Amino acid sequence: MNSPLVSLALPLALAVIMFGLGLSLSVDDFIRIARQPRTVAIALACQLLVLPAIAFGLVLLFDLPPTLAVGMLLLASSPGGTTANLLSHLFGGDVALNVSLTAVNSIIAVVTAPLITNFAIDYFEPEAGASGLGLQFGKVIQVFAMILIPVIVGMLVRRLSPDFADRMNRPVRIGSALTLVLVIAASVISGAADLPGYLLDVGAVTFVFCLLSLTVGYFVPRWLGVDIRQAIACSMEIGIHNSAIAITIAISVLDSTEISVPAGVYGGIMLPVAGAVGWLITRRHTAVRTEEGDGLSRRIRH
Repeated sequence: MNSPLVSLALPLALAVIMFGLGLSLSVDDFIRIARQPRTVAIALACQLLVLPAIAFGLVLLFDLPPTLAVGMLLLASSPGGTTANLLSHLFGGDVALNVSLTAVNSIIAVVTAPLITNFAIDYFEPEAGASGLGLQFGKVIQVFAMILIPVIVGMLVRRLSPDFADRMNRPVRIGSALTLVLVIAASVISGAADLPGYLLDVGAVTFVFCLLSLTVGYFVPRWLGVDIRQAIACSMEIGIHNSAIAITIAISVLDSTEISVPAGVYGGIMLPVAGAVGWLITRRHTAVRTEEGDGLSRRIRH
């Protein structure tokens, strides 16, 4: 399934995606984090601590093969992306919070993704780790270059020419999405013989992981007093992982197609699952507001 085309095109596709993210960011998006540190801290704790723990538990529960187990932990350590911002807007979330979380998560992931991935390799495939499969320093620098440099370039372009950045934002997003779809399609076609087995192996676990990520992302902030709009933003940011990062690291950095499988399957199911969860959340929110309004009307009449 791995091929020179996929190995070269995936980093390019990821660079375009991260450049597009940079075009939508400014320094104010990072400054905004200081204005709502509690909400950001709750979201980051869910993203960086709770989700890897959930993924680890699911891997053990579903008894995944070692390479797929590593792929699940790599997926869990990947940050959110611009898709989370779109879904948050669709379901009434705080999109500004999403943008800020995506910005800081993308930076933190440069450190946390290698740490979590190396832990998974050492735990599930110690022999592979000993032979150099993990993300050593040189590969961490490669991850840094693929994720952060395009973001920084995009932010610089936005700072120097905001009008150009606004004009390019939509075409770059469309182009990056099409590029990623084509690359993933090429990789799937070249490994079509293994696809049914992969779906059987990780279809259920990725579905449960996606559902739990979205649920944790909403209910934990709500239980800790975060308002509904921000909780919706947290749900989408925590539940919608940037599978392009996980796929690219697996194939282009770790040189393992099998490790990329959970992220590839997750990328195909996350939108319908997130759409269903978002609809249920907004329906619940609407019902609560209706009940509160009816109760207020009854009190006024009496």
